[in-house]
Order: sequence, then C-alpha cells, then structure tokens
Amino acid sequence: MSDPTTVPAAAPPAPDAVPLASPGAVMTLRDVSVAFSGKVAVRDVSFDVAINQVTALIGPSGSGKTTLLRSLNRMHDMTRGAVVSGSIKLGTLDVYGPAMAPTLLRSRVGMVFQRPNPFPTMSIYDNAVSGLRFNGVRNKALLDEAAESALIAAALWDSVRGRLRAHASTLSGGEQQRLCIARALAVEPEVLLMDEPTSSLDPSATKRIEELIGELKDRVSIVIVTHNMQQASRVSDTCVFLLMGEDRAGELVEAAPTTKLFSAPSDPRTDDYVNGRFG
Repeated sequence: MSDPTTVPAAAPPAPDAVPLASPGAVMTLRDVSVAFSGKVAVRDVSFDVAINQVTALIGPSGSGKTTLLRSLNRMHDMTRGAVVSGSIKLGTLDVYGPAMAPTLLRSRVGMVFQRPNPFPTMSIYDNAVSGLRFNGVRNKALLDEAAESALIAAALWDSVRGRLRAHASTLSGGEQQRLCIARALAVEPEVLLMDEPTSSLDPSATKRIEELIGELKDRVSIVIVTHNMQQASRVSDTCVFLLMGEDRAGELVEAAPTTKLFSAPSDPRTDDYVNGRFG
C-alpha cells in the first residue's frame, strides 16, 4: 500500500479535507478502494479519523459505508475475492502491511455490529472478557477488573453486577448491544467501529447508546455508520458523506465537521442528502 500524501501544515485544506479539532489523527485513509471479484464497491476515499472524536459515515444504501468501515480492521480478509487498495494507517502502522497481524489489529480497532451479537450461551461475565481470554489473559484478578471496568464504561455494570453468571441471552436488546460494546472495550482498543449500532433497538435503547457514544469518545475514537441524519448530527464531530458514482462505486463527496456539513455543506449533493431531497 502506498504511503499517504503529507499536506504541509501551512497549506490550505483541500475541499474534502477534514479539519481536526484534536491534535492529530488516530487513523488515516488515502485513496482507499475496495473491490469484490473485480467489481469496485468503494473508490479512492481519503479522510482522517480524529483522536477522541466521533466520525460518522453517512450516505444512501449501497454507497459503501459498511464496506469502507469493515476495511478499517481487515474484516474483508474473510471475504473471498475481496481486495483493499490504497493506504490505511493506524498511527504510523500500515493496517495491511506484513507486520500487522489481523487478530492484533482487531484488538486495537474493535467492532460493534448492526445487531447485538453476544455469545448467547456464555455468561455476561464471560462475554465481557472473551476478547482478553482469546488474547491469552488467564489471571482471574485481571479478568475481574477488566470485566468491571468495561461494563461500567458501557453503562451496564449497575444492572448486571448481581447476575454476572447469567446467560447473555437474558438481557434486553439494548443491554445486549451494550454488552457487545463492553466486550470490545475490555481489550482497550484505540478505535471502535460501530455499524448502525442502534438500527434494531427501540427509541429508549437508542437514546442510551447515543449517550454512551458521547461518554466513550474520551476513551476511544469512534467511527460509526448511520442512516439516521438526526443521529449523525447528535453524536458525531465529523461527517463523511459517500455517494454512488456513475459506475455505482461508493465515492467520497465531502468530509467536514458535522456542524459545517449540516449547515453549510460545500457540495450541493450533500445539501440535498442531509435535507432529505434524495436518498
């Protein structure tokens, strides 16, 4: 993968550049494309994921949001015929370089999926520490501490502390999603990817997850895919708008601070989309 282009600090930002409110970026994407069996799904996408901020990927269905998200922690390695090109870096490390083991990467760049997917026959406690055990941690005191810390961070500890040995399937849908967040947090990732994490939840559970996202960004940088424009405006600091090009490959239209993208977008297509004039 090629090295990302370095833009001098004094140079004015390119039209699609993302001004960072924080001192730097935890991940950088440069000219990232994803193809499946030769068919391009995402083409030449470049933006930065700012440290301790929430970056929202928005755009209509089929524009490549989830495909792009899954490329950030090499989930496409599991898909036959998938090819990711361009440059994705975690700090200075090449995500697709030979020195980056996918299992290590996924502990540093965690993921929460669209539907809650706890291990249903495992206990709440065992779910919370499953990633640590997979990474070889066996010390009970360390596991206990990590489980409590992660469940507190996921706003779940108070409701489950007395039933940690109960099956995860006994939790409500919103609680199961927070357990999945706790499971990801237990290994202390630098980035947390969230693929429409509230799409299967009721309004009350959705509100709690959105509040949790705001609380978590001081701990971990977050990239979230959402179709809900109100949610994007509520939870994110930066929005990245993708749209299908003429060849139906997802392309970056605009990336900007959320307040700017919703109030004064640079591209008329962005204005149309966030105001519901096409979907």
